[in-house]
Amino acid sequence: MTLVADLAALLGPAHVLTGPDLAAYCSDWTGHYTARPLAVARPADTGEVAACLRLASAHRVPVVPVGGRTGLVGGAMTTGGLMLSLERMNRIREIRAPARIAIVEAGVVLAHLHEAAAAQGLYFPLWFGARGSAMVGGALSTNAGGSNVLRYGSTRALCLGLEVVLADGRVLDLMSELHKDNSGYDLRDLFIGAEGTLGVITAAVMKLVPAPRAHATATLALSSLADALALLNRLQGATGGTVEAFEYMPAAYLRRLAEARPDISLPFATIPEVTILVELGATAPRDADPLPDGSVPIANLLADTLAPLLAEGTLLDAVIAQSESQRRTMWQRRELAAEVMFARKPFFEADIALPLDRLDAFFAQIDARLPALDAGAEAVSIAHLGDGNVHFAVYPSRDDPALEDSVINAVEDVVQALGGSFSAEHGVGLMKLASMARRKDRVALDVMRTLKAALDPGNLMNPGKVLPD
Repeated sequence: MTLVADLAALLGPAHVLTGPDLAAYCSDWTGHYTARPLAVARPADTGEVAACLRLASAHRVPVVPVGGRTGLVGGAMTTGGLMLSLERMNRIREIRAPARIAIVEAGVVLAHLHEAAAAQGLYFPLWFGARGSAMVGGALSTNAGGSNVLRYGSTRALCLGLEVVLADGRVLDLMSELHKDNSGYDLRDLFIGAEGTLGVITAAVMKLVPAPRAHATATLALSSLADALALLNRLQGATGGTVEAFEYMPAAYLRRLAEARPDISLPFATIPEVTILVELGATAPRDADPLPDGSVPIANLLADTLAPLLAEGTLLDAVIAQSESQRRTMWQRRELAAEVMFARKPFFEADIALPLDRLDAFFAQIDARLPALDAGAEAVSIAHLGDGNVHFAVYPSRDDPALEDSVINAVEDVVQALGGSFSAEHGVGLMKLASMARRKDRVALDVMRTLKAALDPGNLMNPGKVLPD
């Protein structure tokens, strides 16, 4: 029997997609990467995932785990391989409010977990624009970040335990609910960020936190990044670490937003060099409950902290959201970034991370180098400024792979010299294989290859991703 026939016998024909039914799986969100899978298998539980992997191993067919298909680096693409979609494994098995954990399957959409946690007065703080389709398994496999990393950490920091099916079909039960466990190697972290190259994540124990009872959200205008970082430190000290998001929108981005989405109002009459979206979250009643005059303490604290900065001229202007509608408008400007930046072609992006005190140096150095590579290129950035994650996009004057490689190489030169990373939150996938080859520590690559060979000796788990040849 063929693999497709074996899978159909196992899962039922309706859950093994071939032919025209593959269309939705044949390109990624960007449209840049395409796939020609042999089939898409849609198992319903961990046992079926294990059986699928055993069949694929027997037929020597590569397996690529697939979640919400919101990735940007080609990590879930294959030609001739089997796509293993976790979309049917979408149960929230349990919300344990006293322990502040959620036990979920890999196909749970983030927005559904947000809703389930909120019903218990809790919050799952992994938050980004694709939350309506991105799934827990994909977020874990790429160690996704988002807007709230500053306060809560990336996906790895939010995970206590995992269930993983290995290449040979064995189920690795790491579903710990413990915050402390020093019993040997931390195997859980091997699979988080591995992009399905070591096994298939099928379930997880995720941390929940108290739901913010109130937010204070503002859009701020400043003249420099140095002033913005000084403001961040001041806010962190004044608010006791309640800054959840500190997002950077430079003038070039807001001009692109105005061109691409004229229906979206800009925050200020004149576009400043630096625009910051800041949000504080309050969980304590003393900070969140309205005062007799109707004001909210956390919003008052934000206003009181900003007032002297306005007076001294460090802060050029500020708009504090007075309603949930105004807050949503502020966030919409930031969360449209992917739509806005991908709307123009040709286009390429570097998803980088830098020490906070070296962000200014990065922009100064790359702005000086870019014209020599392409005098007609335009650079547009947006950043999770609070954690040093910059999305640096370039619109070149021509569609030329050699030019793209030279620009990305120059970006990496500057990033490496400043102690940063060429990959922050999107993963490696296909896009950054060359970067891994030229930038990753040689010994680190050797160790990764040793782990890959030990766990997947047949090289069937998402081959050709993450690790360069």
